[in-house]
Amino acid sequence: MKTVTLGKTNLLVPQLAFGALPIQRTEMDLAVRILRKAYDNGITFFDTARGYSDSEAKLGRAFAGVRQKVVIATKTWASDAKTARDHLETSLRELRTDYVDILQLHNPDAMPDPAEETTAYAALAAAKRQGLVRHIGLSSHRAPLARQAVLSGLFDTLQFPVSHISSPDDLSLIELCRRHNVGLIGMKALCGGLITNIPAAFAFLRQFDNLAPIWGIQHDWELDQFLALERNPPELTPGLQQTIEADRKDLAASFCRACGYCLPCPADIPIPMAARMSFLLRRAPYRQFLSDDWRQKMHRIENCTQCRSCADKCPYGLDTPALLKLMLRDYEEFAAAHV
Repeated sequence: MKTVTLGKTNLLVPQLAFGALPIQRTEMDLAVRILRKAYDNGITFFDTARGYSDSEAKLGRAFAGVRQKVVIATKTWASDAKTARDHLETSLRELRTDYVDILQLHNPDAMPDPAEETTAYAALAAAKRQGLVRHIGLSSHRAPLARQAVLSGLFDTLQFPVSHISSPDDLSLIELCRRHNVGLIGMKALCGGLITNIPAAFAFLRQFDNLAPIWGIQHDWELDQFLALERNPPELTPGLQQTIEADRKDLAASFCRACGYCLPCPADIPIPMAARMSFLLRRAPYRQFLSDDWRQKMHRIENCTQCRSCADKCPYGLDTPALLKLMLRDYEEFAAAHV
């Protein structure tokens, strides 16, 4: 497999990395089989988080006998030292290990003060000194904060959304990480499923030799798809470049990336799906979204309380309530035309 060195960590990882967020939706035994199949086929870098329900437990069971041969990155959403330490101890127990290769602050609101002893960062630094954590990283959806993290010298790695529809400003983080020897882990390579040409996405990200993209995998067939691309890597042909330009034209404006930080919603609106429904109807098999169940879910938008909690928490600055209203209107028009 093509490999990449994660900056100053000197961790050599495959450029095909396993994003374990979706595996939380897979039954335990099947999830373990998929994870072991990934390992058996050369994938040795796995990214998870304390917030991904039982994802860590699945990794722990899958790699109990080969822990030294895999690189595991996890995350804590804690903002204080005590909670961060509690999260780490839980992660170690669930992962069945005595160390974490990379422990990341999970989408913090601001940069930590390294002199403050009660922050989550202080707990991570202490754990690194104790050998419980080998490297400290930060995961963020906010480009200004990500840039600060790289320049601060506090972090060994950065995890940030990188795809072929990323803005030039966002893509400039790739070179910034190279210059400062910070390992770059790319998430949201398919923008939550809105990018549907996997070879184009794969070929685009392969251009960057200091980037380790993580691909969210839930099903066995998804793993097979990525392994096939690894065996025969697609070239960035004029045809694929044309696809990329079409995606940029269609998707590069403000849209929901399905990061989920807007949740929970007091009206139980499934915001990460509902707020991008127009794209899903036109870029995915649409029949599944015209079911009675999805109609009921979309009409929860009418129960929006205008609390604006979703907008306040959106790392992309979206006016989520207004966007949801537009999505409901488009949904009804689309449904009426396709009954």
